[in-house]
Amino acid sequence: MRRYLIVANQTLAGEHLLAAVQELHEKGGTDFHVVVPATPPQDHAWTEGEARAAALHRLNEGLARLQGVGIQASGDVGDANPILAIEDALQEGVFDGIIISTLPPRLSKWLKLDLPHRAEAFGLPVIHVEGESEPAVRG
Repeated sequence: MRRYLIVANQTLAGEHLLAAVQELHEKGGTDFHVVVPATPPQDHAWTEGEARAAALHRLNEGLARLQGVGIQASGDVGDANPILAIEDALQEGVFDGIIISTLPPRLSKWLKLDLPHRAEAFGLPVIHVEGESEPAVRG
């Protein structure tokens, strides 16, 4: 069975990511684990608890969306730094690839950090998908 780590936040419930996951799922023998970095909101003062609560809410919505189309997945809230979130997940489990879902280049902080390329340092294939932001979620 192939196992993929999905790293997403604002785009977790987007059609682009769902299509990529469904394509892998249809090939059979796949398992998915979602990590949502607890990225703090940029539009107001925040607490760590608020950032984690918003990430948990997104995670639950994303898992429900996947389960709604017959894809079973597990998930966790991760470190606010997406590289550290990936590293933590890789220490907890074995994966065959990483799927990173970002906003488009004009909006994505993760692309400005070169996250898809930097994640290749973990030695796994990286699938990068882009999508639009889902509505902001507040914990």
